[in-house]
Amino acid sequence: MEPAKTKPKSSRSKGPRPKSKTHVILLHSDELFYDQRVNRDAQILRGNVRFRHDDVILTCDSACYYEASNSFDAFGHVKMNQADTLTLTSDVLFYNGFDQMAMARYNVILTHFDSRLYCDSLDYDRLYDLGYFFQGGKLVDKDNTLTSEWGQYSPATREAIFNYNVDLKNPKFTLVSDTLHYNTGDEIARIVGPSNIDNGDNHIYSERGSYDTRNDHAFLLDRSIVSNKGRSITGDSLDYTGQGGISKAYHNVLYVDQVDKNMFTGHYGLYCDSLGYAEAADSAMLIDFSQRDSFFCHADTFKLFSYNIDTDSVWREMRGYHHVRAYRSDVQAVCDSMVFISKDSCLTMYHDPILWQQGQQLLGEEIKAWVNDSTIDSTYVIRQALSVERIDTFCYNQMTGNIMRSYFANGKMKWTWVDGNVLVKYYPLDSDSLMIGLLHAESAELKLYMGPEKLDKIWMPASEGKLHPLALVQPNERYLPNFQWFDYIRPTSKEDIFIWRPKKKGTELKPSVRHEAPKKGRNKKKDL
Repeated sequence: MEPAKTKPKSSRSKGPRPKSKTHVILLHSDELFYDQRVNRDAQILRGNVRFRHDDVILTCDSACYYEASNSFDAFGHVKMNQADTLTLTSDVLFYNGFDQMAMARYNVILTHFDSRLYCDSLDYDRLYDLGYFFQGGKLVDKDNTLTSEWGQYSPATREAIFNYNVDLKNPKFTLVSDTLHYNTGDEIARIVGPSNIDNGDNHIYSERGSYDTRNDHAFLLDRSIVSNKGRSITGDSLDYTGQGGISKAYHNVLYVDQVDKNMFTGHYGLYCDSLGYAEAADSAMLIDFSQRDSFFCHADTFKLFSYNIDTDSVWREMRGYHHVRAYRSDVQAVCDSMVFISKDSCLTMYHDPILWQQGQQLLGEEIKAWVNDSTIDSTYVIRQALSVERIDTFCYNQMTGNIMRSYFANGKMKWTWVDGNVLVKYYPLDSDSLMIGLLHAESAELKLYMGPEKLDKIWMPASEGKLHPLALVQPNERYLPNFQWFDYIRPTSKEDIFIWRPKKKGTELKPSVRHEAPKKGRNKKKDL
């Protein structure tokens, strides 16, 4: 059996109740008589009955007036007016002048300015200016309609408190709660218990906060959640605007996209469902969990843009700004900024980018990586491209050129094309996977094909090259002029992505100078 609900505590004072010193005055009645058989203590009134008590005027069809106890019972078309701002109507009303208490029953309507409270049982306490119902009620205030099993309303503060099965309906949203405070003056609903708000496709869950029903704006606390079509955002505090579906979250922010299987964390987050735009900053981290092995990426700021959002051809663009570091067990990356476009699954890294895949390191002025099922399918390094593969502590396969295009299968390089000022330092292996020497080559172009475990073949046009026996290789001949192994920068775990480690002084990549083509018809002045 469900336990009986206890009546919520009234906001009235718990101290001794002061008695009113003024008397109820009978102003008019068409008939007045005594009937001891009906009630020996009452004057029976009929027809256009009218009472006054202080600033209250009450009218009804008939009444029993108890002059000694300063009270009356009113029946039929009962109407009570107080200070021209509050009107109470009902079928029956019991009024005690000493206690200043009115108890209205049946078809009760309490009207205060633009607000109307409908119920069947209402006690109105004039001393504390408080009316409360306990058998179900409905408050209609402009565009808002609130219903609950129990509630109270204060005309002085215009504050209403609703308990048990609270339902607030508005043309823009609905709110369901167990406890809700609502002010008819500023039209703000204050959430003080588990509440659910539905606004179109947006759903809000909150246990503490406020909702401005007039402006469709909410400020929410205690890890409230805003969700929309499989995407949700939460934080220690949330600022939500219904127009545009804009959610701003602060401190311990978590944004989860169950559709595209990724999430943001940080201490600031923003999501706009109408634009499909998201933003994260302050210890921001992007997590892709679409595969078994999650991908973690940190940047000072992340921004997500959506295009063709209301069509079947929607695609998204993710941008990371400054101090980008990424980690997954099989691939890591570092750069200053990045852009990922879902339409072609292309990740572009800018400003000193470095990409590691197992024992392979790629760097250049700009790196593009195409991803297939979260695995790198191919890479394109633009300007000052350098590929380094670590074999052991002293031996590294190295290739450099102006541009470099590589293709991978199962995380391993299958073939590479390098163009422009190509330099190669490579350790070929024999059939027993033993190094047979160091190959040094220079060419304008190179194509390198990999077998299952070792180099299959190298193609170059007219070139200069030589295979040096290992025993004759001098230490200064092992490395290309621009060789660098940035293992000390490489992220080692998902926690390590938050620790920025710059390149050592003197090893930074110096951007190449690209000259403009001469314009046609330009007149050159001769030196005088």
